[in-house]
Amino acid sequence: MHNKSLIIGTIMTVLLVITMVFGPYLPFIDAELSGERVKFPEPGKIETAPFPPSDEYLLGTDKEGRDLLSLIVVGTKDTILIIFAITLLRYIIAVPLALIASKQVGPISWFIKWWHQLFSSLPIIFSTILLVNLPFLMFSEQRYIWCIVIIALIEVGKVAFITQQQAHALSKAAFVEAGITLGVTPLGLIIRYYIPNLLPEIIVNFFIDLSRVALLIGQLGILSIFIMQEFVQLNYGAGEVINTNFNWATLLGQARHDVLKAFWIPFFPALALTFTILSFNILAEGLRQHFNRRTANI
Repeated sequence: MHNKSLIIGTIMTVLLVITMVFGPYLPFIDAELSGERVKFPEPGKIETAPFPPSDEYLLGTDKEGRDLLSLIVVGTKDTILIIFAITLLRYIIAVPLALIASKQVGPISWFIKWWHQLFSSLPIIFSTILLVNLPFLMFSEQRYIWCIVIIALIEVGKVAFITQQQAHALSKAAFVEAGITLGVTPLGLIIRYYIPNLLPEIIVNFFIDLSRVALLIGQLGILSIFIMQEFVQLNYGAGEVINTNFNWATLLGQARHDVLKAFWIPFFPALALTFTILSFNILAEGLRQHFNRRTANI
């Protein structure tokens, strides 16, 4: 029987990658993101942006008159890279910690448990809002990097704790105990026994976390909390925080204002994020079925 989830998830993910790499070069995409706020369709008639979906603008435009389809396609690369960078950094930190603490003893094991409990007490969106809105981050020139690191670290404890539990269960397997009896070093045990047996589950969890990070990025966008932003000084000492990127989350920043007047502005970026979340979730389920079937056949 074919693994439909793996096939569908792979196709959807490949479409995302193709859009990310080749999308801006498509002939119907305005990679310069130029726009017209005012149009004169006929003498004596004036139309102002945002313009609704039409033959000229398939998905409509934003308030600056920029083609929304072009914004979404051009923003695909930054959106996927942000999601991937956060998740990859999380696993680069969490998996080694989990493997080192597979015996569930020692300071690293205590640290993993403490970190997991610390951020499990609050929904991740609350923890993220509190940390990325720290004053020194709001005005930092390195805000982009700091936000990626902070969001990644928030759930390092959770990923490490789950992987540690799996590694601890594996440490009691007969072949691992045989390796210890034969004098295999701890590093050798990790390379020869732990990683090959834990890798399938790590890969599945990685794609699930990609979808969770995508959802989180979307939630932050709706709340007008941007990973890439800068503070612009206005008159009389006042200032305004503006986003400096076209990732999909930033397109959701004005959703509360546009949803009634120009529903297409938040709707299509939200649809793109939904497609991304589904892609990673379906692919993760397909990979899980693939690995389970392969294990059952061994």
